[in-house]
Amino acid sequence: MNSGEIARTAGVSVRTLRHYHQVGLLPEPARRSNGYREYTVGDLVLLLRIRRLAELGIPLDEIPPLLESDSRAGTVLDDLDRELAAQIERLAARRQVIARLRAAGASPDTPPELAGLLTNVADAPDLPAEMLRHDREMMLLLHHRLDDAGRTALTGLLGQVAEPGLLAATTALSARFAALGPETPREDVDRLVVDFQQVLGRLRFDGLHAVDSLTEALLTAYGETVFNDAQRAVLNRLQVQ
Repeated sequence: MNSGEIARTAGVSVRTLRHYHQVGLLPEPARRSNGYREYTVGDLVLLLRIRRLAELGIPLDEIPPLLESDSRAGTVLDDLDRELAAQIERLAARRQVIARLRAAGASPDTPPELAGLLTNVADAPDLPAEMLRHDREMMLLLHHRLDDAGRTALTGLLGQVAEPGLLAATTALSARFAALGPETPREDVDRLVVDFQQVLGRLRFDGLHAVDSLTEALLTAYGETVFNDAQRAVLNRLQVQ
């Protein structure tokens, strides 16, 4: 058999066959006078054994000892079974995340615990899509930088914002914030800051501790890329006060 024939018979690709030669799993047979390799039935049986072990998920570098002796077979299978069980748990958890995102109609890059909350805000009328994207990206950045306690607190805070009594007020403020520009009268900016402070005063920030300097710098840098001067001025005044 030549390389193409043994590969087809064993159900592998010629590329896989050559890879097994390269890593030393399958010895290269002698070549005939025409330069082609000549494989035997023994080579085919060995290739089938390698294929079966690889399909089980056994790493290629652990296959040679198993080919030489079955003494480690039990240990290898136990280790493989534990790894597969762990993979099943990870995949099941991933499916749960997917289900939560689908149920909330959220973007796949949304942290699952924030999915429903951010979707509630996104469903509010009169908010520009660009502003919603900025809010979601800032929440993603902040969520990534917080520890578990901080993420729980952030979820609680967004839960308050999504409550019917506050959602309309925060949505209206966000719409006014999105409309800020160089022609916005100073008194309108001042009024917006006061109105924001009133709404913020109704929120509980339990457990949401101050972010570290790097997180603050990252959020500031993001704001500088997406908000105009008037919007950044409002945010700065809210932070100071």
